[in-house]
Amino acid sequence: MAKIERKYMAHYLDAAEPSGAGGPTYVRLGKDLEEYSPELSAEVEKTTNICGETSVTLSSYEKSGSVEPYYAEKGDPLFARLQEIVDNMLVLDDCNSTLVDVHLWEEPTDGAFPAVRWDVVIEVSSHGGDTTGYQIPFTLHYTGARTKGMFDPATKSFTPETAV
Repeated sequence: MAKIERKYMAHYLDAAEPSGAGGPTYVRLGKDLEEYSPELSAEVEKTTNICGETSVTLSSYEKSGSVEPYYAEKGDPLFARLQEIVDNMLVLDDCNSTLVDVHLWEEPTDGAFPAVRWDVVIEVSSHGGDTTGYQIPFTLHYTGARTKGMFDPATKSFTPETAV
C-alpha cells in the first residue's frame, strides 16, 4: 500500500454566474491554498442507560470548508463570481453552486476520474487583505445533495452515473 499525495484529491468549484445559462465553469481550488479540509461536523448523540451501556447515534453531517487565502486574479472566473457576490451582496439562490471532488488517484476511464458532485452555498466572509494582494476568503457550505459520476479534468466536465 502507498500513501496518496494530497494533490490527487482535487476540488473543482463551479464559478459560473448564478443563472447557469452557459453551463458550469469549473475552477480547481488550491493554487494559493496550503490546506483545504472540509469539516464534517457530525451530529452525535450519546446516551448511557442504567446498566452503564453507552449508545451512540450519528444522525447527520453539516459539512463545510474554508478557502483561505483566496487571491483575486484578473481573468479568473472564480474571482468574477466572488466579486459579484461582494459587489451585489448576493443572498439565497444567487450563492448556490456545485463542487466536484475528483479522485485523481484512481484509474481514469477515457480521461475521466471517479468523482462526487456536491451542491454548495458560497459564503464570502470578507474582502481586502494585506499587501500580499487582494483577497476574498470564502466558505463552502455543503447542502448534503450529492451525485456520483465521472469528471474529466481536461474538459472540466462532470458526467453523472447512470442508474442500472
